Amino acid sequence: MYKNILVSALVNLGDVVLTTSALALIKKHFPDARITMMVKRVVSEAVLNNPVVDDVIILDYRAKERSLSKIFSAVKDIRRRHFDLFISLDRKSRAALLALLAGIPKRVVPSKVFDQKKSLVTTLFTDVIEIEHDLDRTLQAQTYQTIVRKFFGLDDEAQPVFARITDQSRSTVDRLFERLPSARLKIALCVKGTFELKTYPKEYFARVVDELRAEYDAAFFIVGAPNDRSYADEVIGLIGTTVENFCGETSLIDLAEIFNRSDLLITVDTGATHIAATTGVRMVVMYGCTPVERWRPINPNAIALSSNEPCCPCSVKPEQCPSHPKPNCLYHVEPQQVLDACRQLIGGYDENV
Repeated sequence: MYKNILVSALVNLGDVVLTTSALALIKKHFPDARITMMVKRVVSEAVLNNPVVDDVIILDYRAKERSLSKIFSAVKDIRRRHFDLFISLDRKSRAALLALLAGIPKRVVPSKVFDQKKSLVTTLFTDVIEIEHDLDRTLQAQTYQTIVRKFFGLDDEAQPVFARITDQSRSTVDRLFERLPSARLKIALCVKGTFELKTYPKEYFARVVDELRAEYDAAFFIVGAPNDRSYADEVIGLIGTTVENFCGETSLIDLAEIFNRSDLLITVDTGATHIAATTGVRMVVMYGCTPVERWRPINPNAIALSSNEPCCPCSVKPEQCPSHPKPNCLYHVEPQQVLDACRQLIGGYDENV
């Protein structure tokens, strides 16, 4: 059996978190196998110090890293590690070429993983795993696990696994939470998606927070990336109560600890959603142009909301949406639906909450 495995996941944060379910499945059946993950630097925190990952190779995508010398340096590094199996969870040509040039004898790739398009990259592999299910109606984590199940002949499944929480992150969250007013509930908000058709309307978010604040003794705060901060301030400006803005002040590990300590998360479909799901936090997720069946959080304490528009999923630019500037997929998920879901998860506010 394979003892030294390289797995490529040169994808964005949410996908990287979901790919760890496939690694967890390998570890479950082959605990002695050493698993190295190849990822982009921006998401590396998710897999460094991760229980199902033994080592990490960070592959930079900056233009200055594209010289032949850099490529051969990466090939040399991979070759010296003596991998006996390469599994591509992304079908990226760069990683496939590196694995081929490094002489990894067994190289596995799915026939599809993100869309229905065929790719010549599969010719660089020794094994192509046929993915027969409908991608948009299947959890993305299940697609990643199907690759592993079919190759190794397995029939069970596993859950995504996030990196271990550090003492440094615990201290960071202690300091952040000192800025919150004293309250029975801590409610986290993630208000901005990676693109406009995943971003719940500001005025809807404001109404949800205002009504929850009127009903519950709760402290609210927004989390996100540094470039989300100004947008978060705009949302806060519409809310009639104090909301702290933590955007840009947290690492990915800090985020996981924040969700561990939160009573509720109200969020759009973004990478942080899948980090939160690994903590089991109660969460309400509002979906726009992406299909819930594929991207809902793997968390029994989550409620996913979507208007299930007939045009979903889509990949059009916001201005090309037929219902622009108020896309139906976002504006048809009414604040009342979000409020009802929040109340259901809070489960009746009393001294035991």
